Amino acid sequence: MQIDYLEIGGRIRAERTKQGISQEKLAEMVDVGTTHISHIETRNTIPSLKTLVAIINALNLSADELLRGHLRKAKHVFEGEIAEILKDCSEEEVRIAADMVKALISSLRHNSEK
Repeated sequence: MQIDYLEIGGRIRAERTKQGISQEKLAEMVDVGTTHISHIETRNTIPSLKTLVAIINALNLSADELLRGHLRKAKHVFEGEIAEILKDCSEEEVRIAADMVKALISSLRHNSEK
């Protein structure tokens, strides 16, 4: 399995930004340099396990949330992501999204039978 460190770095950046945390502050929380955080977010550096765990804890994430694209058992994370996306939608938007998901799943299952 190939690990996409750019995707992981992008998730770190997105969560850090969402929480209003600067690279400098995250670096301080993780006890690394600001440049190191920048390099992790842009895949110029692959983080050690110690640093990755420190980042996960500093951002109050779960490893599942950060690594979800690389885990075999991450269904609950994706379900939570879908719920988060729908949280601020109107009733009509949720209804349309549900219809789209039903159609997509039907199509996926139909194509997998071929």
